[in-house]
Amino acid sequence: MGGSRTYPYGSTSVVRAHVLAALGVLKLATADQMHRLMAPGHKDNKAFRNAALDLARHGLVVSEGCARDGNKLWNLTPLGLDAAAEVLDRPVGEMGGTARGAARSGAPHAMAVNETVIAITRTPATATRPVPRQQPVPTPTVPEQAPAPGLVLEAPGMGWVGSWSTEVPLNLPTSRGNRAGVRADAVLQAPEAGLPVLFVEVDNCTESADVLAAKFEKYLRYFRLKSKNPLGSESPVWRTQYPSTGREGHPPVVVVFNPGIRTGPQALKNRMNTVMELTRLVWSGSYHGAGGGYGAEERDGYYGYADAIPLLFTTLDRLQTSGPRDAVWWRCGHGQWETLPDALANPDDHDAWYARDEQRRRQRDEESERQHQEWAAERERWAQEPDPALDPEPVPPCERCKGPITGPLGYDLEFAPPEDGRHCPACRTDLRQQHPTLRQAVFGRRPRSK
Repeated sequence: MGGSRTYPYGSTSVVRAHVLAALGVLKLATADQMHRLMAPGHKDNKAFRNAALDLARHGLVVSEGCARDGNKLWNLTPLGLDAAAEVLDRPVGEMGGTARGAARSGAPHAMAVNETVIAITRTPATATRPVPRQQPVPTPTVPEQAPAPGLVLEAPGMGWVGSWSTEVPLNLPTSRGNRAGVRADAVLQAPEAGLPVLFVEVDNCTESADVLAAKFEKYLRYFRLKSKNPLGSESPVWRTQYPSTGREGHPPVVVVFNPGIRTGPQALKNRMNTVMELTRLVWSGSYHGAGGGYGAEERDGYYGYADAIPLLFTTLDRLQTSGPRDAVWWRCGHGQWETLPDALANPDDHDAWYARDEQRRRQRDEESERQHQEWAAERERWAQEPDPALDPEPVPPCERCKGPITGPLGYDLEFAPPEDGRHCPACRTDLRQQHPTLRQAVFGRRPRSK
């Protein structure tokens, strides 16, 4: 399609806006990357190449080199930065720099950041031109068939180009003002996808694991910064720029490993394990032994993540193959690949312990109620049964003959002496018939004391 005198390469205003928006976020990109990020429904990236050439004639973009794959790299000029801010509806002060001179080295890290943004966003492909209407041809109705083998449907992504910021400085206060404690490779704000804020670090596996792990200590220092609001209460500094995550702890940080052909699978695994061990104090929570609740026999507790960073690992090829909504995230401390909501959850925090304690309390209440019901049923059963006959108290034997004190069966008690509680009738009769002693004759018989 022929161009005009103003835009000789025949670009449209829509594609030119796409180029400005893409470069306003990515800072440095090829036409192919801008095509895949902004409008993958286009047949190829020719429209973006033409738009970049037209914008270069107006001094909005410039190309100062090529990527390592030979594609021309484009970045904004200061005038183009103002135009991109207008397209993205952002203040110019939040647009960052123009990446001037970065293209001369091929910018391998910036290319990996761009591929990460594209892989997570996964802009859906839409039609770019109207389809000519044709007369309907009657065809016999056939049942719907499954997709052909090998047909891969595009997985949904998260956010859009306006959800991203790259090369974001996170400033730390010093005696001389503010300095960038750490510079985030990219920041995603996609609340519609459950991500109020996500900090992204892209690792090309060219620096040592110690250098990579040291970045997260700077992240932790930044997240710990407090500032006082007009009411006098303290709040985190990062909350002045980003919304709350809605979860306990600091905002999540994800490391996207891009080993390429330099690092094999085992070396990549060793690198991940090394970084995870070096950053254990950053992502691991503090254990609180809360016990199992009143009357519980088992010990139980929870981890507090108020001062911990949810640190996630993934790889660029996993994101490009499966998309960000699949189980491609490895949360340090979880020990398995998970979806992003599961990776950001804390299954062993205070809320989980409280739920377990509530379950134990309900079980104790149910057991107590069951025992009360059993006791009530037992009392009801006892109330309905007749009282058992009481056993008579045992009668002591006769002191003289050791026989029953009531006497043998059939003994005639009519002529027996009165009962004394000590002797049977026969013994009482014998004792009465005995001759009295001299003392008894003089003083009379005295009854023995019991």
